[in-house]
Amino acid sequence: MADPTGSLTPISPPDLRAANYQASRRLVTPQRLCDFFAPRNVAMVGASDNSGWARMIITSSAQADSPGKLFPVHPKAKSAFGIPAVPSLRDLPEPVDLAFILTGLPAVESVLDDMGAAGIKNAVVLAAGYREVGEEGRKLEDAMVARAIANDVTILGPNCLGFVNAQTRSAPYALNLQPPLLAGPVGVALQSGALASVVLGFAKLHGIGLSTLTSMGNESMMKTVDFIDYLVEDDATKVICLFLEEIGDPERFALAAERADKAGKPIVALKVGSSPAGQKAALAHTGSVAGDDAVVNAAFQQLNIIRVNTLEDLLTTGALLGDGRIPRGRRMGVLTASGGSCDIIADASSTQGIEIPDFSPQTEAAIAPHMPPFGNPHNPLDVTAFGTLANLNARTSTMTPMDIALDAAADDPNLDFILFVGLNPPDVRPPDDAMAETFENRVSWIAERMASSPIPVIPVGTTCNDLSPYGKEQLTAKGITLLPGLQLGINAIGNALRWQENRGNVHLALGGRSATTVPVPASGSWSEQQARDLLADAGVPVVPGGLATSADEAVAIAAKVGLPVAMKICSAQIVHKSDIGGVALGMSSEAEVRVAYEKVRAAGDAVAGATIDGVLVTPMRTGGTELLVGVTVDPTFGPVLAVGLGGVWVEIMHDSSLRVLPVDAVDAAEVRRMLAELRGLPLLQGARGSRPADLDALAEAITGISRAALSLGGSLQALEVNPLWVNGDQVEALDALVITEPDGSSRTELGK
Repeated sequence: MADPTGSLTPISPPDLRAANYQASRRLVTPQRLCDFFAPRNVAMVGASDNSGWARMIITSSAQADSPGKLFPVHPKAKSAFGIPAVPSLRDLPEPVDLAFILTGLPAVESVLDDMGAAGIKNAVVLAAGYREVGEEGRKLEDAMVARAIANDVTILGPNCLGFVNAQTRSAPYALNLQPPLLAGPVGVALQSGALASVVLGFAKLHGIGLSTLTSMGNESMMKTVDFIDYLVEDDATKVICLFLEEIGDPERFALAAERADKAGKPIVALKVGSSPAGQKAALAHTGSVAGDDAVVNAAFQQLNIIRVNTLEDLLTTGALLGDGRIPRGRRMGVLTASGGSCDIIADASSTQGIEIPDFSPQTEAAIAPHMPPFGNPHNPLDVTAFGTLANLNARTSTMTPMDIALDAAADDPNLDFILFVGLNPPDVRPPDDAMAETFENRVSWIAERMASSPIPVIPVGTTCNDLSPYGKEQLTAKGITLLPGLQLGINAIGNALRWQENRGNVHLALGGRSATTVPVPASGSWSEQQARDLLADAGVPVVPGGLATSADEAVAIAAKVGLPVAMKICSAQIVHKSDIGGVALGMSSEAEVRVAYEKVRAAGDAVAGATIDGVLVTPMRTGGTELLVGVTVDPTFGPVLAVGLGGVWVEIMHDSSLRVLPVDAVDAAEVRRMLAELRGLPLLQGARGSRPADLDALAEAITGISRAALSLGGSLQALEVNPLWVNGDQVEALDALVITEPDGSSRTELGK
């Protein structure tokens, strides 16, 4: 097989994969993808009257009102769906910008050669049977990519259904597309094909405008991260929405997220696969704390990526952020026509940390005259249906009590934004022209007041009802986005607030596994003494103690460190010491130390295959607070630091904080933020009269633990201090576990 440069020297699949990845980078730049996603003329290779895929592309292009031409290409068919066909791409009567390859897998590479001869630079590959079916399919995919690179062709796919660009009306998309296609600011990438239609349908029904939406297929050449980079550069896109099954290149993903944050373009992600797959280092408690899904949460938090759990939340959050009316603070004014809605909003807002303060006296004074006798002008405001009807019966203005309240609240200094639950478009245009004019004039007034308001006004529907064509027409014409439902709307606001508050704080600089800078004794678990030495060399305070190989040595060490003492068998092969009787606690006399030494040593000697280093003797520690601090290796993001209070707080209450470790480790200030995230923080601050912990000293110790872990480089599997004991300004590691694999690497393969 020839490589992409034309050499006849065979390349092994891994080498070819790496060569493909590097060579393809020039074919997926934002500038190149700008042309890719805005084709005018499209060739459908393999199209005939029997091709359902071709029928879908023709239908989607018509429904999108695509401005270009479609050219069927088939070696035998003379036409497809009434459009004349040509036998090869080399026979096209006009230039085309994109080839949608509908052929079976065996013909794809020859089509790529035809593209090279015809000067066609862009291809969507529909065929399945590549990487998704196993190693043989992956070899075929590698060969296909090499052929594309040799022909200067950019590929989306394979196993891909195409894309829709609502801005340019381009829709080479092989599933059903329901009109109208609303152009807007939301860019969408989906690591799924069929979900594209679901997303397009929800966006259509709720008036959410799109820029470009694509399914990614197998990402053989164009990766999700390449599409993110394209959307960051795309002027029409204001927010980026992702459906992710995997993150194949975490380093580039992190860099793309940083670029998006700097550009002011939020990323909203629905990442699936949340069930814990477990950690290689199953011997460490940290593995269960830092489960796969928890690591994704931590990484996304560090990258200022909004993580959501449903497609509805994905698109609703995207709609709010794309609209640009992002709150700058958490003080919300609520305007509704229902007391029940006020209750729902209050509960949902509390969950999101959103405040509902009192209106200013001026706002209440402006609202009060327009309320019914039994109403009150307080925040959250219920103007009541009775008041609305009374005003409708008597008014000569298009303004309702809700609108008067909006006019007043928009200038309220106590508020950062307004939740406006007062815009309910009818299903059809009212048959009475006067009523229709009144409604349409009211929509115009609301749009104008939203535009002039010094704070964001966020219209939200009470429920997630589909907008009628008439409603969408009226709202879209006035630039109003109506969020679908109270719960979805408030979720979106909470997401937007968190993104706004974290803006500019992206600090996850992944750079691959660093080199090992300390000696690694062997594969597997270290002895506790070796782990203590590693921590001490990294500046971590370790409880004093010594290793005894006789009862007399144990007594001498106990006298030096002070009674009472703890005694533990020390062996790299014995991790769970207490399970075999290898631990003795609270030895308070010379006689007890001697007896304990013999007992603990005998328990260790009884373990077949264990090399016994001795018995570790350390002073007992009482009072204070115990923490679990550990670093494990996530298959995607690499080393992850977990910090939690010990005992039931970690294992039952799941009270922990995680950070993906950058190459230079986290600093003490970041660790302080991690400690502040713990629900058990009051225990460290001196709850119930206990001695407050020196949080600065504690943070420095935890930083040292992360340094020690990173010094193990690619050999690290797990490093855990359990417990890390703190009592006032005294901080000590009481027990430590280290697991390494000198030749191990848990990272996902580059360019997967």
